[in-house]
Amino acid sequence: MTVSAKTDFEIEATPDAVMGVLLDVESLPEWSDPHKSVEVLERDDDSRPSLVRIEVSMIGLSDQQTLRYSWTDNTCEWELVESKILDTQHGRYEVTPSGDGSHVEFTLEIDLKIKVPGLVVKRGQKIAVDTAAKGLTKEVQRRTAAA
Repeated sequence: MTVSAKTDFEIEATPDAVMGVLLDVESLPEWSDPHKSVEVLERDDDSRPSLVRIEVSMIGLSDQQTLRYSWTDNTCEWELVESKILDTQHGRYEVTPSGDGSHVEFTLEIDLKIKVPGLVVKRGQKIAVDTAAKGLTKEVQRRTAAA
């Protein structure tokens, strides 16, 4: 069963500041509750994470996933390489200038290997969207204030 989530939101910070947080994938457990650990396995020619192993726990399910990341100046995108409970996963953040800040669009599509009740799936979608918007915004603002 393919499940998708999408949200867009504003952050009062430059696109470079937002992309800086996204590039720091090792910090995900600090601002994203479902992420328990992150290990960068490979980096691309520009030293950006390209192959990443993560441990996640959400809606009573735990998983270790390997993800292949790709980057542009304003996007962070990933595809699932390996997982115990997912067949596929595609995620994307797109960050564009908006006034003095940034507009962020987040999309996530997953296909589960296991059957999960619809109510549980909807709860997982809400957690993913809230983490993308609230967690990322809070971390960008924290880092911007500290700079």
